[in-house]
Amino acid sequence: MNTAVTHAPTAARSATEPLHVTLVVGSNRHGRFGPVVADWLLGHLRDRDDLVAEVVDVAEAELPTSFEPTPEATAALSGITPKLAGADAFVVLTPEYNHSFPAGLKNLVDWHFAEWRAKPVALVSYGGLSGGLRAVEHLRQVFAELHAVTVRDTVSFHNAGASFDDEGTLRDPAGPDAAAKTMLDQLAWWGEALREARATRPYAD
Repeated sequence: MNTAVTHAPTAARSATEPLHVTLVVGSNRHGRFGPVVADWLLGHLRDRDDLVAEVVDVAEAELPTSFEPTPEATAALSGITPKLAGADAFVVLTPEYNHSFPAGLKNLVDWHFAEWRAKPVALVSYGGLSGGLRAVEHLRQVFAELHAVTVRDTVSFHNAGASFDDEGTLRDPAGPDAAAKTMLDQLAWWGEALREARATRPYAD
């Protein structure tokens, strides 16, 4: 998964500039399936003229759970925080672990606050029979507390491993592709609206 360069603050951008979207890959489990879904998502993001994507991968974020600003934590945050702060919107990809989302994703979210505020978040999940939707519903509560706006429609993969072939290609793309378009259309609408709102009237919690 390729990442883009760090962007300028969102308030300085033109209203006609494409939205900068950070895709957060939320799993750090050994043997994880997340990169397969992430590559599929990046294809949809990069196919759009109104969105520019980059990636934050929880598996590459060595953040302690103590929230102590150690030199190691500061170094890890230097590669993460600018990508969150410079984003106009987010797509968060999560598996479902024990009826919720992974601890590593929660830790990355909790190391930040202002970076999420007054920005939209689209949620994509994968798992077994539930497709990760219980993780999604928990994340909605977390992002509401952080003053972010989660978009209504999601993309979820039930029995995700069987949905893709060995090359990482969807076996039946029609449904997921349509769901991704709907979700990203909503993300773009909210992203543009909230970017304009933040520029004209700074958000105060």
